[in-house]
Amino acid sequence: MTARRIIRTYLGIAASTTLAQSLIWGVNTLFLLSVGLDIFQVMLVNAAYTVAQVFFEVPTGVIADTLGRRVSYLLAVGIIFLSTLLYMWFGLAGQGVVPFAIASALLGLGYTFYTGAVDAWMVDALHAADYPGKLEPIFARYGMVFGVFMLVGTTAGGFLGQVELWIPYAVRAAVLVPAFLLGLLVMRDLGFVARKLTLGSFAGETRRIARAGVAYGLRDRVVRFIMFATLVQGIFFVYGFYSWQKYFLDLLDQDLVWVTGVIAACVGLTQILGNAIVGPLTKRVADRGLILMVAVGVSTVAVVGAALVQQFWVAVPLYLVSTAAFGVYMPVKQGWLNARIPSEERATIISLDALFGDGGMTVGQIGLGYLSQVVSIPAAWLVGGLTQAAALPLLAGAQRAERAEPAEPAARPDDEAPGEGAVRERVA
Repeated sequence: MTARRIIRTYLGIAASTTLAQSLIWGVNTLFLLSVGLDIFQVMLVNAAYTVAQVFFEVPTGVIADTLGRRVSYLLAVGIIFLSTLLYMWFGLAGQGVVPFAIASALLGLGYTFYTGAVDAWMVDALHAADYPGKLEPIFARYGMVFGVFMLVGTTAGGFLGQVELWIPYAVRAAVLVPAFLLGLLVMRDLGFVARKLTLGSFAGETRRIARAGVAYGLRDRVVRFIMFATLVQGIFFVYGFYSWQKYFLDLLDQDLVWVTGVIAACVGLTQILGNAIVGPLTKRVADRGLILMVAVGVSTVAVVGAALVQQFWVAVPLYLVSTAAFGVYMPVKQGWLNARIPSEERATIISLDALFGDGGMTVGQIGLGYLSQVVSIPAAWLVGGLTQAAALPLLAGAQRAERAEPAEPAARPDDEAPGEGAVRERVA
């Protein structure tokens, strides 16, 4: 595969999986509330998802780092397909919190097979193809494709949910079929040599890769600080995304499901905006730590403002400012991590970073969900927004560590390799 085809495939995966996933993002909380769950139970169901991710991030990283990234991706899509159908069935059957939590945990397992594997596949394949460009613009382009198809998916999901709240789940399952075929027919593991894995060797491989994760992850001061910042950022991130559906409709004082689809689409647009400025920004500002600290500061102020100013037409734009900051944050963080990770442990360490995020998300959904139930959603937003500020000293620590021990340069300093812009035009 050429570098151009690798990037196209990577972005095709982003398009198909994001379209499938985002169909329910604008209506998931409303769907669970409609079948009798309260806001705390909704967050418990969502927490089952992140708890499963905490348990399975490293074991599924073993699959990606032994049997291959393509195998891991196919398992991810297959499991997400099954769990989506279960979710829909439990809703139609009027099941309670426990069956939904089981389906949510299965969904979390599916996403752990995806986490790290696709990024690791792309990075290793491009290295094998002698790609000379920087990674940040590709991660940013992935984020832009993610935002575009999130816009399409969430808008469509909102209007489909206005008809019946279970319909977006059925459409999601259908869209996952071409996503599976893309991995089956197009993906090839390049720059990576698969290793045999048996039930007997699985425990040993888990220990070996976990040790490598500690050696190349937690013992690397830059990576360690970034991972702890990921944990802190996770506390509000998922809780905020799933609670704004009720929060903003309460502020609007109207039960308009389609509005949540439009707001979710705006979330996609603002993330595209954030992603779009990453290339020019990293060209002018080489200090990744500074970029991330500014993004966190902007997000913190915006979320706290949305909690304090409880007016629909103010709170929504402020939340969108925070998602634009997130659109800048993620590609820069991904580029920083990948600059310091060896190929053999790439999927595992990316998954380890995700595990830290999952831990924060679990704490946030349970803790902030409970606070929402006993006090109010704005109170939980205020606490969650202020918590984000704790990431600032951690990122400052990563910045100091990077200056003391800079990563080896992996690419030429140009923003794009020759011909890369043409790829963007065709994909976008």
